[in-house]
Amino acid sequence: MATAAPLDGNRIEEAYRWARERYAAFGVDTEAALERAGAIPVSVHCWQADDVGGLEAVEAADGGGIMATGNYPGRARTGDEMRMDYDQVFRLTPGAHRLNLHASYAETGDTPIDRDALTVEHFEPWIDWARNAGIPLDFNTTFFAHPKADDGFTLSHADDGIRAFWIAHGRACRRIAQEMAARQKAPCILNHWIPDGCKDSPADRWGPRARLVDSLDQILSEDQGIDRTRCIDAVESKLFGLGSEDYVVGSAEFYSSYALSRGLVYCLDMGHFHPTETIHDKMSAYLQFHPKLLLHTSRPLRWDSDHVVLYNDDLRNLVLELARGDAWDRVYVAMDYFDASINRIGAYVIGARAARKGILNGLLDPSAVLKGYEAQGKGAQKLALMEEMRTLPFGAVWDMLCLRADTPAGFDWVREMETYEAAVLSRRA
Repeated sequence: MATAAPLDGNRIEEAYRWARERYAAFGVDTEAALERAGAIPVSVHCWQADDVGGLEAVEAADGGGIMATGNYPGRARTGDEMRMDYDQVFRLTPGAHRLNLHASYAETGDTPIDRDALTVEHFEPWIDWARNAGIPLDFNTTFFAHPKADDGFTLSHADDGIRAFWIAHGRACRRIAQEMAARQKAPCILNHWIPDGCKDSPADRWGPRARLVDSLDQILSEDQGIDRTRCIDAVESKLFGLGSEDYVVGSAEFYSSYALSRGLVYCLDMGHFHPTETIHDKMSAYLQFHPKLLLHTSRPLRWDSDHVVLYNDDLRNLVLELARGDAWDRVYVAMDYFDASINRIGAYVIGARAARKGILNGLLDPSAVLKGYEAQGKGAQKLALMEEMRTLPFGAVWDMLCLRADTPAGFDWVREMETYEAAVLSRRA
């Protein structure tokens, strides 16, 4: 059990007053940072709760570049259990939230409904929960873990029949996302990611990409009457994955170009690039041309892309770039990871709090002062201030954000996680 003493509100206030003075010395308004940091929404992914299992009543298949490892007790088994877990996660995490839902979490009871025939009625429990919780929904097509994806190809498949099935699925998801947006009176971000690719060197890299263009064009066809201010389509790239180590059809170059040419949002996942490659430098490049980006916060380790998000340098640098480019209104922030080896509530809360810490840290950056030093050729002063910001009392400002959001500060949330595990998760075993 956690043994650290709970943080006292008066002590948090006292520490914050000192931190506010320290930041003000560099022209940073902590009050403005706190207000905005809590208002920027983070879309929490649904699939950590059940290890990407889904709720379908149809035959599923493993794989498709997706695999959660571990067997920690307490996995959610039903939609009701998942929604109960999300309520707990949001109680422990400050700031504005959304929920990012995959199509494979349709609830059809005992009636098998395949993915090409899904409608909004199969997501009514999610829509009702979201309305009551005040949590807007985002949505995802599910092009994996299905018999028609078991050879590693979907929208780029050489078989026209299989391709037609997945095109129908994509079109169905756009109709669902539009209806979700209408019900919540706010846009629904619909992200399209496919696992298509080869484990080893293909002879034909051209054909699958040409077919993918055609498939996506059919999904996005205007004959559906989709309002693109409600259903906001995004396309997500990847460098490699399980079973597609050599060749991924939907590469960064492919989807960046496709998004620009079709007026879509390009999605960058922090773990979908070379293992030593980070995406913070890409912000100022892509946003010269793309109106908006969707960012999936994740944490790659070696070859795997989906570890629990931590408040590390990769995350800090990404959000600092958004702050220095004043690009907050040009990105959608979401999370994408899954770890079945630890308490799943803990995995959610660690990642969601880390993402919010990153946003707050970016808003506390003395960007104007740093840019002024750089413009004056004062490189040493600039670097010294960047280094100084690392040791300013950020933790005190973060604790104040938690206090004002009525969520546990510091390590206190771990006690509530342990209580929930004892009362709820342990009984699922």
